[in-house]
Amino acid sequence: VQLQASGGGLVQVGGSMRLSCAASGITTSGVIMGWFRQAPGKDREFLVVFDWNGRRTRYADSVKGRFTISRDNAKDTVFLEMNSLKPEDTAVYYCAARDGSIMYTSSEQYFYWAQGTQVTVSS
Repeated sequence: VQLQASGGGLVQVGGSMRLSCAASGITTSGVIMGWFRQAPGKDREFLVVFDWNGRRTRYADSVKGRFTISRDNAKDTVFLEMNSLKPEDTAVYYCAARDGSIMYTSSEQYFYWAQGTQVTVSS
């Protein structure tokens, strides 16, 4: 599996931004995809996990109701729509994937990673 993330940048408080994660090499045997972020001096934080085949989704409490994951089937791309952004959402955002069907929320459980994309929320 290969992943490529895009869509970061600078946004004002309360604004919205959409990140993309294009995947290749996805098989039908089961893939779990996750979004994480890491702010300076902090651990990598779980945001959302998505079951590629089963469409199950789980969000972290910190982003529930503000962030939404969606998928473009034709392009094998997953999107992270982020709304009502806050300064504390400033971080490098990563998408990741692993084989299987367990909805892991720990970044250590993921094998495939896209390069990070910086999101900066200014006040």
